Amino acid sequence: MSAAPTTRPLLAAGWMMGAVASFTLMAIAGRKVSHELDTFEILAWRSLIGMAILAAALSLRGRWQVVTLQRPGLQLLRNGAHFIAQNLWFHALFTIPLAQVFALEFTAPLWVLLLSPLLLAERLTMVRAFSALLGFLGILLVAQPGAAGLSPGLISAALAAIGFALTYICTKKLTAVVDPVCILWWMSVSQALMGLGCAGFDGRITLPSSAAAPWVALLGTTGLAAHFCIVNALRVAPATLVMPFDFLRLPVIAIVGLLLYDEPIGLAVVAGAALILVGNYINIRAPAPAQRAAS
Repeated sequence: MSAAPTTRPLLAAGWMMGAVASFTLMAIAGRKVSHELDTFEILAWRSLIGMAILAAALSLRGRWQVVTLQRPGLQLLRNGAHFIAQNLWFHALFTIPLAQVFALEFTAPLWVLLLSPLLLAERLTMVRAFSALLGFLGILLVAQPGAAGLSPGLISAALAAIGFALTYICTKKLTAVVDPVCILWWMSVSQALMGLGCAGFDGRITLPSSAAAPWVALLGTTGLAAHFCIVNALRVAPATLVMPFDFLRLPVIAIVGLLLYDEPIGLAVVAGAALILVGNYINIRAPAPAQRAAS
């Protein structure tokens, strides 16, 4: 019998701090270029930078053999859902406070709970249903639909979370048959093509200016760095220890929004975000769901 892997909580925490920093810098960089590039152009240039970084890494390590063409339909579904979700996320990033964007993004795991019985044949337990209920009560507090109406930015952030949930489900199916680097490669390739195609629909694709270029480069590197940090954290510690560190993104981005953009941190957003995070934590701590028996 092989020995159980050693848990290294401090190293996992360090990797997750890298992920939190990467996500935060990505949000700041996105806002910096929003006056010059639209969301399609941002994703196109970001994906091209990601392709260059991955190509260099694969070449240096001699690992091109992991890039295969297995499950092309599922790859396309995953990357299409992620492309749409990322566009919606960036639109929300430009139009509503950062704390609201990140709070609503954290509902993605709760959407996975609701979609998993349909797409992964996993049972929805009472504990997990309760965690989803807490999360959606949190959505109501964060969005406050009765206060000033649902803005396009809030709707975009909520729909982005659903798109990210579908992305996670497709990723779970893909990791059973392909290497994670293969998933990242085809994500970068397909989203570069989608971004260029959508950006060029009007016959014009904007090149980043000398002022915007460093921020676009930061977008490309932080996007890959965040995923790299999370994967490495999960290699040295279980998800029940790792993922709660991801919740630090919310208070960090709220403070960034307050300091850099003078965005007030309302009590309703704080309370709603707390419910969403508690719902996620209950979901993480719950026993793994059983697969439904085939009929």
